[in-house]
Amino acid sequence: MVGKQRSEVQPTVTAYARLPMPQLRVITHHDQDPALDTAISTALLQQVASGEIGPTLRVFTPNRIVAFGSQDRTRPGYAAAVAAISELGYTGIERLAGGRAAVFHEGTVAFAWSTPQSEPKTGIEERYEALASIVIDALGRLGVAGSVGQLPGEYCPGRFSVHAGGGKVMGVGQRLVKAAAHVGGVVVVHSPELVNLPLIPAYQALGYEWDPAVTGSIGSTTSVEQATQAILDSFEAAGHSLVPAEIDSETLTLAATLSDRHRTQIL
Repeated sequence: MVGKQRSEVQPTVTAYARLPMPQLRVITHHDQDPALDTAISTALLQQVASGEIGPTLRVFTPNRIVAFGSQDRTRPGYAAAVAAISELGYTGIERLAGGRAAVFHEGTVAFAWSTPQSEPKTGIEERYEALASIVIDALGRLGVAGSVGQLPGEYCPGRFSVHAGGGKVMGVGQRLVKAAAHVGGVVVVHSPELVNLPLIPAYQALGYEWDPAVTGSIGSTTSVEQATQAILDSFEAAGHSLVPAEIDSETLTLAATLSDRHRTQIL
């Protein structure tokens, strides 16, 4: 079992996070098809990059899925991992952002934040810090003290993971395209056991060492609705002007053409 010593990165609330931003479109649309659901975020990123739409934040609760990353697809046990999670009632998809396999379920909140960037390779750390600061603020609104940093043994490890009470509660990744950046991930509100359920056989098949005891959640008394509102309130507190928006037909049409790239491809 991996120990629980941890190396923490305590973010400051950066100028990036606090400067007033253009209006931020907020979309809560969710599709029952997991691949199409993920493709909607890809479509929004492409539309932000092309200038068709402005900065967009998607916040929603997906179905039970395991989002596999590019690291996973190159490992010999990938097909076995996909089969194992399917037997447990989870759908495998290929994720938009980088990293290892991560889990979404009815007790989680997914986020996909796309912003126009003239030079997306610059500001990577600042975007991570901004998002981590927002999630830490959201946890505080829910009465939970959070910290930032990679916990030894955590699933899908990252320097900007957010943890509380000794367990990982938020994972985050980025995807860069020409003229835009996507910051996406998951906040585990409750039921961390539903994260570990598919990850135990999946990570075993993929050959990853990790510690399921490090998987955490905000707390069993917090609802996904409360967590979602806290996240939105924290975006506003960080200087973003939130504007509710709907998914339009152009986005859905584009997402339909992109959905196959997010379905698990077993070679």
